[in-house]
Parts: sequence; C-alpha cells; structure tokens
Amino acid sequence: MRIIYQTELENFLPCVATVGFFDGVHTGHRFLIEELKVLAHTQNLESVVITFATHPRKVLNSDFQPDLLTTLSEKLIQLESTGIDICVVLDFTVEMANLSAYEFLKKILLEQFNVHTLLVGHDHRFGHNRADGFPEYKNYGQILGMEVIQAKRYKTDEDQHISSSEIRTALLKGDIKHANLLLSYEYSIRGKVIDGFKVGRKIGFPTANIEPEDNSKLIPTIGVYAVRVRWNNQVYKGMLNIGHRPTLDNGKKISIEVHIIDFDEDIYQETLEIDFFRKIRDEQKFNSIDELIEQLQKDKLNVMEMD
Repeated sequence: MRIIYQTELENFLPCVATVGFFDGVHTGHRFLIEELKVLAHTQNLESVVITFATHPRKVLNSDFQPDLLTTLSEKLIQLESTGIDICVVLDFTVEMANLSAYEFLKKILLEQFNVHTLLVGHDHRFGHNRADGFPEYKNYGQILGMEVIQAKRYKTDEDQHISSSEIRTALLKGDIKHANLLLSYEYSIRGKVIDGFKVGRKIGFPTANIEPEDNSKLIPTIGVYAVRVRWNNQVYKGMLNIGHRPTLDNGKKISIEVHIIDFDEDIYQETLEIDFFRKIRDEQKFNSIDELIEQLQKDKLNVMEMD
C-alpha cells in the first residue's frame, strides 16, 4: 500500500475510491473495502481509500476530545492489512468542512485525485452539514462524469449494526470480547513506561506504569484485564489494572499498570504495546495487602490459562 499525504499530491491516474475517517478499521469498514477492491479490479483501476489525519469534529471544535480506536499510525497499519493499493491522508480543515457535497466531489475527489468511481458507505454522508444524501451524490457524479455507487449494507448473522461507536461502547463497558469481535483483531494501546509507586515489586507483583502514547486514544473502563504485552519483538502474557488502586489509597488519579508474567527486564522509558483479551474482574478494595496478594495470585492463574 502506498501512503500519500496531502502535502505530497501527485498526478493521479483514474481510480476507484471511498472516503471516510475509518476509526478502528472494523469489520464493517473491511466489508466496504472488499467491495472497493472488487470494483477496482473489475475496472482495472487502483483502489484508493481517502481518510483524514485528524478527526473532523476536532477541527471544528477544538474542545472536542475524540476517543479514538486507532491512532493515525495504527489506522494505516490496519488499512494496509486490507490489501488496498493507495491510502490518501487528507488534512481536514474548516475550509474543507464548508464545501458542499458537490464541491467536495469536484474540487477534492475529481480535480485532486481523479476519482473515476466513488463507492459511498451505505449510511455515509459528507459535505457541509451533511445536507445531501446518496441520490444527490449520484446526480452530482453524473454531472461531473463520475460514477457514484452506494455500498452494500453489511449484515452479520445476527443482523447486528457495526460501528465505531458500538465498539467504543463495548470497551467502556469492559466487554473486550465483543469489541475484538467487531474489530476483527485485539484492541490495543501503546505507551511509555514511566516512574511508578514501586509498591508492586514489594509484594511480588512488579508492574510497569504506562503513560499512553496518544491522549486521544480510548482507554477501556476501570478493571483488571488479561493482556498480551509486546516489547523488543517478544510477546508476554500480562495482567493489567486500570483504576484508582483503592487498596493503596491512590486517590482519584487513574493509573494504568501491567504486571508482565515471567519477566524481569529494566524497561523504564521503553514503549510497550498491550493487546486486550478479556476483562477478568472489576477493580476492588481489599481489607489488607495479604488479601490483595491472594487475589493477584488468582488473577495470574486466570491469565496463564489464556490461549
């Protein structure tokens, strides 16, 4: 997959394209992209996904804090896994937001990217205030000489709606299994190991205190999770706590700590990638350190049984 940023625009050959933010690149997105690839192959043209570097709502409202499923770099990795030919990364601007759907089709898709065929997500809208819908897009395409096609609706066996919002809701409920099913891969966070309280080492469960790499990335709800930790091209099982550390009187501050099983390396200031597999339990306050240790031992056994 070639990645082209707006600052590196080139002369495009006619292509088949789709447009969207594609947060998470979930199973619904992948269904759309498979249709895009089939169309491109049928027309002997390149398949192009046009996405944005920044969440459009963040540009329009600087106070908006998106809970992203994927950072830009993660999104590009997932898009590459779909097998598309080109990904174009646009800088969304206020000026772009003010373009009507017709102007977006003409000035951006046709004049900049030479889009021959546009595949529009089944329920996707674009253009100023999202005022138009697919019938208008198709009509504008006919005026411009661009074929505009509405994508098929993605349906699971349970006729379940799949969206980035649905996945966020699952993560904020701690339903990791459901979120991973909709994503088609394990949800993950990346972060640097920072200085912590060093209490875990004293009780036999040393932890790495994680500072997320991107504060726009969604952190699952408070609780204890079975995870896999990736560091230095190695993969380890781990148990991760997101919460207030109530037994240790951590106050209101939220911490993210991971105990990496069968691991004894100095990883201070190193970057870890953590894949979530399931929530083990809610965070709870214990009456003593001994009770906490007993529960941590149970949690460890739980994690060790993870495939």
